[in-house]
Amino acid sequence: MMQNMLPVNFLETLMQQHPDQFSAILQNRQAYNVQIIYTQINRDKNNQPILTEYHFYTSNNYFYPASTVKMPIAFLALEKLNEINISGVNANTTLITDSSAPQQSFVFTQPTAIDSRPTIANYIKQIFLISDNDAFNRLYEFLGQKTILNQLKQKGYPNAIIRHRLQVSLTDEQNRQTNACSFYDTSGKQLWHQPAQYNDGPLPNLNVFLGNGYYNNGTLVHQPFNFSEKNRVYLEDLTHILRSVIFPESVPPQSRFNLTATDRQFLLHWMSAYPRESNYPNYDTIAYWDAYCKFLMYGSQKGSLPKNIRIFNKVGDAYGFLTDVAYIIDTQNKIEFMLSATISCNSDGIYNDDQYDYDSIGYPFMKNIGQLLYQYELTRKRTYVPDLSEFIFDYQKQ
Repeated sequence: MMQNMLPVNFLETLMQQHPDQFSAILQNRQAYNVQIIYTQINRDKNNQPILTEYHFYTSNNYFYPASTVKMPIAFLALEKLNEINISGVNANTTLITDSSAPQQSFVFTQPTAIDSRPTIANYIKQIFLISDNDAFNRLYEFLGQKTILNQLKQKGYPNAIIRHRLQVSLTDEQNRQTNACSFYDTSGKQLWHQPAQYNDGPLPNLNVFLGNGYYNNGTLVHQPFNFSEKNRVYLEDLTHILRSVIFPESVPPQSRFNLTATDRQFLLHWMSAYPRESNYPNYDTIAYWDAYCKFLMYGSQKGSLPKNIRIFNKVGDAYGFLTDVAYIIDTQNKIEFMLSATISCNSDGIYNDDQYDYDSIGYPFMKNIGQLLYQYELTRKRTYVPDLSEFIFDYQKQ
């Protein structure tokens, strides 16, 4: 028999036991828009996972998902390659992105790749290793806005809206337009071509206005900031999207991504690798430390992380919102759990002022909540010890 269900308010009770770390969070939960999902994982005698979710204040309040949207885009890009199903077209095939409109970028080389060829594989590695925005934009263009929205809806995420590129200032109309792109073999022969795409379908107005003001071209505007045409993916959806790759059998068939076993191994490897464990791209460990994209359990901690702990995740930080969606394992102590959390770190309510409370509120919260659940998992009794071998990789540089 599996362990009895925990109380519904388990997370709150656990945090209350550590007032030095969480009293301010609990007292200001609405202002911080704190949302947490802890997924307890128990294995049966055949090592099959049984997952139970516990929520803290996950009322689907809007938060800006920032770079967490890169995770489903990476999954969809590999899925699209499988649906193209043309010999020679795969994640390592050269992908040239054309410029189909004045605001678009033409991409024919990628300096961080082993041979400077832009590929889906290299873009995905950059997304998970350092959360590269340009890599995301190229995959967004490869997929097209309409495909992204339709595929997420078909997989059971009708509220997930990924509608714009990142770190580039484009209008709603410009984000509907995506570049033509083509795959080429090593001799320069075109293997597949996709014309420029345009999403002529309706896009929702989220009617989300937050804060007290925002800066626009250096001028403070004393009005709430408009997120109505921004991306939106709820924490529960992000959790289930990650879960669909970590534990595909735990979600309905229609919610899974069409990935090969090789695709899944590739994703698991690079979701859990550190920047220093990549040769191509190669990263300076001073600028990109182990926990650079591992907020839960480590916050902004510098230096090397323990070898026995691996985190398969995607983080996001923008507009004062800090988010991490993760599957965490300890291969030495044989524990595993999923944890997703988001918090708003913008105490003055002003957007675009670069005065966010990441260091004083966000990173400490992420570290503390991760460590809190990790310590709980260390003491939790399990009927069956999990076999984690499928999540253990050789992280020699490659």
